[in-house]
Amino acid sequence: MTDHPLNTKGLQCPLPVLRARKAIKAIAIGDTLTVEATDPGARKDFPAFCEATGNRLLSVVEEEGILRFVIERAA
Repeated sequence: MTDHPLNTKGLQCPLPVLRARKAIKAIAIGDTLTVEATDPGARKDFPAFCEATGNRLLSVVEEEGILRFVIERAA
């Protein structure tokens, strides 16, 4: 399993999710995408994104105003 970082800090909805959608299509099933975001709306957007796409949200961590989502590509 390989982790792929995606920096969306400073971007506002819907750009973080749109960039994640594009990035997750480019990685292998079983790999993870770690998205860093500063948009407060991302806290709701990424769980909904994972549910809609069939991917797994493994963790959500917030440190110093940066949200970090780890998503496993399952579909």
